[in-house]
Amino acid sequence: MTSEDRIAALKARHATLEAELQMENSRPHPDDAHVAELKRQKLRIKDEISKLNHAHA
Repeated sequence: MTSEDRIAALKARHATLEAELQMENSRPHPDDAHVAELKRQKLRIKDEISKLNHAHA
C-alpha cells in the first residue's frame, strides 16, 4: 500500500467516524463515553494523516 493509498483509507475512516459522531450526538441522550472515544479515534487518524503528509512532502 502506497502512502497515498494509506492517506485515502485514513481519510475515509475519518469521514466514517465523523458520521458516527454526528449520529451519536443527534440522539436524545448521547453516550458521552462513546462520543469521547470517537473523538479520540478521529484525532489519532488526523495525526497519522498529518505525519504521512509531512513524510510524503
